[in-house]
Amino acid sequence: MSRLDRSLIAALPPFQGLDPVELDRVVGQARSLRIARDQLVFEQEQDAHSFFLLLDGHVRVVKTTPEGQEVIVRYISPGELMGIASAIGRTTYPATAVAVVDCVVLAWPGNLWSEFASAYPSFGTNTYKTVGSRLQDAHERVVEMSTEQVDRRVAHALLKLVNQSGKQTDEGLLIDFPLSRQDIAEMTGTTLHTVSRLLTAWEEKGLVKSGRQRVTVVEPHRLLMLAEGRLQKA
Repeated sequence: MSRLDRSLIAALPPFQGLDPVELDRVVGQARSLRIARDQLVFEQEQDAHSFFLLLDGHVRVVKTTPEGQEVIVRYISPGELMGIASAIGRTTYPATAVAVVDCVVLAWPGNLWSEFASAYPSFGTNTYKTVGSRLQDAHERVVEMSTEQVDRRVAHALLKLVNQSGKQTDEGLLIDFPLSRQDIAEMTGTTLHTVSRLLTAWEEKGLVKSGRQRVTVVEPHRLLMLAEGRLQKA
């Protein structure tokens, strides 16, 4: 396998603050992997043998409850770390990661995480910022699930995905990866029927357009007003 170049990671948040020699050392210990659409990157409760950086594509992170229900925890975009179980004191993965489209990832042995965090303080700091941000996001999701009506939860979820990966098109902001109505239901703790009803109503009002695994937010400001309870619900 050809040597990986430090330019792959130099501009990405987890590695900002590392000098060229340090970047070469870090990237030199990585493997480049191609993960086909719908294939697992890692699996919940599996030994955390590696941690990963997504270079290209999108990854869905799914948690399976003890009752067997699947909940979509978040989507990972290019430039983000994933599988960093060591950063939260775990030896197994807390969730499953699935490639939404064909993906390219860098993988490092799991035992290198603590070594990197110790040797490169900025890497440790940036990683903990990532963990903190995701924890805050999880807390917000719990509050939304507990207190918000379902239409506001779905609106918040779509806006979050637009903010993460929205692509400007003639019709509006396209969520730039395959997203089914069932996926939205699993993100928001509701049913496929409810999501379908909401999206149909919002299409009639000109807020969104949805097709086969494609969602475009046509009027993000009005959808934000709905998410915040300032617009009449569907």
